Order: sequence, then C-alpha cells, then structure tokens
Amino acid sequence: MKIKTCFFDMGNVLVHFSHAKMCQNIAALCGWSDAQTKSFLLDEGRQWKLERGEVSEAQFHEDFCQATGKALDFDELRYAAADIFSLNESIVPVLQQLKIAGLRLVLLSNTSVTHLKFIERNFNVLDLMDDRVTSFEVGALKPEDRIYEVAMSKAMCAPDECFYTDDIEAYILKAETFGIHARLYTTTECLLSSLRELNALSG
Repeated sequence: MKIKTCFFDMGNVLVHFSHAKMCQNIAALCGWSDAQTKSFLLDEGRQWKLERGEVSEAQFHEDFCQATGKALDFDELRYAAADIFSLNESIVPVLQQLKIAGLRLVLLSNTSVTHLKFIERNFNVLDLMDDRVTSFEVGALKPEDRIYEVAMSKAMCAPDECFYTDDIEAYILKAETFGIHARLYTTTECLLSSLRELNALSG
C-alpha cells in the first residue's frame, strides 16, 4: 500500500477560524447581541443551509434583512460572515512536500461559497490543491455518506491509498468506514508523524 491521494479539511486544518468571531462581526453589522446572532445564524441552522447549498448568498442576505428590518449591504454582510480566518502557516510546507513527492491533494470541506471565496482571495493555500470536494457544491455535509462518495470519485486511487485529516473526530471515523487512512488533526507535528508512519513522507 502506498498513499497516492491526501484529503484535507479546511477549517482548523488549512486555516484557523472562529464561529464566535463570525457572530460578533454580524452582530456588530446588524445591531444585535452576539447571542441573538448565534441563535439566528447557527442554532436555527442558517449557516448549515448555506454550507449545504440549500440557500444562496442572496437568500442568506434577504433573511438577515427581513429579520433585522434593515437594508443591510450585501457585500458588508458577506465580509462580516467571512472575515474569520487566518492561515495555518505551519501546514503550508507539509503541503509543498507532499506535492513534490507527487501526491494528489484534494480539499474535503464543509464550507459555504462565501467562505471559500474569501479564502481564495486572501490566501494561496488552496492553490496547492489538485481538486476540491465542498459541501455546498455536493449538497451534503460531513459526516453524510454522499460527500465521502464524491471524494472517492475524485481520489483517482483506491480507498486504502488515500489519507485524510480533519479536526473533528466524527468525520475521521466516517472516513475510516470507507477504508481511508484517516487521522485526527491536532498539530502539524502530529500530522507529519502520521504521514511518515504511512510512508507518505520520508524523513
């Protein structure tokens, strides 16, 4: 067995992020409390509908305009929702090493079009990916089977020739049911150890 394809989660693996900061940003724009924003955005599932591709950015904006009674600026709301990321700089050299070693790199992420566009505009890390599988494009969220099935269709190799890392254990456990070598992301040092253990990287 030789690892040929590596799947990477995005949030808190390739980039750091905070849902709390998203709620704070949107609350400041809407004139709401952080708790009120969290309830409307996360607890009532609007963010997850956006990440599943069930609602568009335009509908997301309209929902907030109706709820606040304000004519919120579309771009300002989109920026408030997305200005929550910072690059995980430690992982970039690992991705570069994997590329040099000839491995295929694929993004596998629960994300929205809003967040993906922001990351593409502000960081170069996704340029290192050969392909992507995103929840809003697939219409399914991890750990649902559908998103892993689409991922395997883009692997270009067998499941036991794939590696996957994510910061959420439930998503790792589901990947393992597909026969993928999956490891929980905690630190980049631990990630490197896992890749070396599987002979995906030497040294």
